[in-house]
Amino acid sequence: MTDISVAERTGYRVITLNRPDKLNATTAPMLRALRAAFENAADDRACRAVLLTGAGRGFCAGQDLAAVNTLDTATADLGALVEELYNPLILLIRRHPLPVVCAVNGIAAGAGANLALACDIVLAARSASFVQAFARIGLIPDAGGTWALPRLVGDARARALALLAEKISAEQAAAWGLIWRMVEDAALMAEAEAITAHLAAQPTATLGLIKRALLASAENDLETQLALERDLQREAGRSGDYAEGARAFLEKRPPRFTGRA
Repeated sequence: MTDISVAERTGYRVITLNRPDKLNATTAPMLRALRAAFENAADDRACRAVLLTGAGRGFCAGQDLAAVNTLDTATADLGALVEELYNPLILLIRRHPLPVVCAVNGIAAGAGANLALACDIVLAARSASFVQAFARIGLIPDAGGTWALPRLVGDARARALALLAEKISAEQAAAWGLIWRMVEDAALMAEAEAITAHLAAQPTATLGLIKRALLASAENDLETQLALERDLQREAGRSGDYAEGARAFLEKRPPRFTGRA
């Protein structure tokens, strides 16, 4: 059994965190394998979307503390762990050229929660839950948590989630806008795969441009963002998928996108 499994579907890949006996708690080899899986998906011209989920009864319980020797506070450097393993992965997912869907099938705790929040569209089973567990062990939210939380749920809720380290249900997460949707447990993977398959049939190169614009909007002022929209729209307008989409609209038929720039 490997820490990560990858299954190929028509037009997309399913990447599964695969340490179910440890609630998919992360280790260095697992994080490196996950990064490689996302890189490989980006390099595969036949892959046009990615679905991330977890094996067993949990999505990801965060960092496996038993797998790191950091209890000697005189020598421990958790910043190095974050810099080497988590930061490149979160940036890769955020900047990934393909749409990334996440199906949270159980507990998403600590870095596991923030791994899910780095994805573009997050669905969670009714039985799933989210917790920024860091403060419980004297740490701060990492893996992009302090960046994502205020943008998703606002400052007041972000502060409470981070400082209190209280668990919230999938239903509450959806109501607050932390995730896209809560679905019944039995329907989670079918709905997640349906969304991923739909995205894989869309103009995925243009979806990548949309992701770039949305990510930049967090830092840009209006004038800068308008200029970026102009530039990206110019790029999108020169793609074969725009020509196909416009023709299909005028001819009143479904478009046949290729996902190419």
